[in-house]
Amino acid sequence: MYTARGTLDRSAAVERYAPMVRRLASQLIARLPANVELDDLVQAGMIGLMDALSRYESGHGAQFETFAMQRIRGAMIDELRGGDWLPRSVRRNQRAIESAVHAVEQRLRRSATEAEVAAEMGVPLAQYQQMLGDSHGGQLLYLDEMVGPDTDESFVDRQPGTDATDPIKVLNDHRFRGALAAAIEALPEREKQVMGMYYEHDMNLKEIGAVLGVTESRVCQLHSQAVARLRTKMKGW
Repeated sequence: MYTARGTLDRSAAVERYAPMVRRLASQLIARLPANVELDDLVQAGMIGLMDALSRYESGHGAQFETFAMQRIRGAMIDELRGGDWLPRSVRRNQRAIESAVHAVEQRLRRSATEAEVAAEMGVPLAQYQQMLGDSHGGQLLYLDEMVGPDTDESFVDRQPGTDATDPIKVLNDHRFRGALAAAIEALPEREKQVMGMYYEHDMNLKEIGAVLGVTESRVCQLHSQAVARLRTKMKGW
């Protein structure tokens, strides 16, 4: 990967890390709506890789692969935000769902059913379930939270390099993990199963549907509702 002068060989690096770009794009697109194209994310990721190659300095101590992954992910997120991949109406519905879930569960002191959330929102159950299906993936990451509305800086660029804001350090915090585990445990059984199969066992929607005996669209609805509950419970974090 390095030339005789000890600098990064760009051609060799691109050839070596191109599969990593595609892998990261595939992981990200699995959490996004169907209208997002894999090739668009790969192209953005390759731009991020080239950016990493031009910026990397070995003397800073970080391994190139770690540095490159941050730049690649940041470029993909910037591409998604620039492409307006999620309609504003869907974003509004996501937040409305979370607000309704929170209101019902605060009032009843238990997990809200779909019918109860739909009634809180003042929409028919079928329309509420359609909203859940449309929201698949979007609730995992609001891009406005990752990239500020008044800046072109990516989330990675805006984070100072301290332990206190290191995502890995935060995820390893036992209080956060304990709160998240408790929130997942409190999910309705079927939603808890969906989350376990989707994230822990890396199963796709079709495979989960086969296990539960439901359609892929139904799995999508269950996933979106589970994420809405978790985002509501974890807002303090």
